[in-house]
Amino acid sequence: MTGWRRLAAISAIAVVVIAAVVVAITVGLGPKGRPAGHSSPEPALPRTPLAIPAPATGAYFGAWVDPTMYGQHGHIGAVRALQQQIGRRLDIVHIYLRQDAAFPTSSDLAFMRQGSTLLVSWALNDSRGIAAGEWDASIRQRAREMKALGKPVFLEWRWEMDRPNIRSVVGSPADYIAAWKHIRMIFAQQHATNVAWVWCPTARGFASGRAQAYYPGNDEVDWVCADAYPRPGTQASFADVVHPFLAWAARHPEPIMIGEYGVPQSYDAKHRAQWLHDAEQTVVRDRQIKALVYFDSNITGPSPLTSYGLDAGPLAALRAIADNRYFNPRNVPVNRN
Repeated sequence: MTGWRRLAAISAIAVVVIAAVVVAITVGLGPKGRPAGHSSPEPALPRTPLAIPAPATGAYFGAWVDPTMYGQHGHIGAVRALQQQIGRRLDIVHIYLRQDAAFPTSSDLAFMRQGSTLLVSWALNDSRGIAAGEWDASIRQRAREMKALGKPVFLEWRWEMDRPNIRSVVGSPADYIAAWKHIRMIFAQQHATNVAWVWCPTARGFASGRAQAYYPGNDEVDWVCADAYPRPGTQASFADVVHPFLAWAARHPEPIMIGEYGVPQSYDAKHRAQWLHDAEQTVVRDRQIKALVYFDSNITGPSPLTSYGLDAGPLAALRAIADNRYFNPRNVPVNRN
């Protein structure tokens, strides 16, 4: 065989081999280049500067305030009334955002105008559907809405995900983590860089070992958080309730938020006040805790076991926390308008 014919034959064989390799790689891939029947993980997102950095000293102070009257004016009035009672503006106003609710509302905007930062607990309760892309349009809309605020906002997607009674919508820890990463990816695509990502299970979930499994990872979370309530029928202190969570969080670099905490009306007035003083002392001692947000509400009507609304004794104790300079890193005055 002459030299040029030998070269031509080798080239032809190479083409056939390359074509076979391409076919072999292509077979089994889905329409977007993913292996058929398998979902690839979300791409890792680069770390960006914190939308809401922790204060250098002290801790932010906030609350969810249950309105006594239905509607936006009722919510504004309830927050203003609490601010009058404690003598200052809240650093953080906690709100809850249902899956299909409008955002922002007139009350949300009013809280931002007075200088408070929103903590948004967002209930989009379908982890598997989220990870599969079924909610992408809704997630993009939420990302655009939060970006349009033009100010930093704390965001808790599906807080207390470790509660057994919502396992049917949260799914497994792997389902939840996949959904968390998918939501973050969409927010990044929409350039909603004003959002601080808050991961917030229950404090008691760390004692049982359930909560830790849902952690998306240090690169996925800006603030670690827990909701802290004594178990109904017990007399546990705030320090006892949060201890397992704080021990876990100490091994992670993120600042800590207590996203909800409350002392039930089943405790006597003296014990309720002492419980809140214990919360104050616990936070001041643990310098990783950078935000403390009270839950001023009754979950199931008049039941004292799940009623955390403030009356004279606890209100005085909460005001003592509000008066502590440690919980006023911004030196914010009360808005009396």
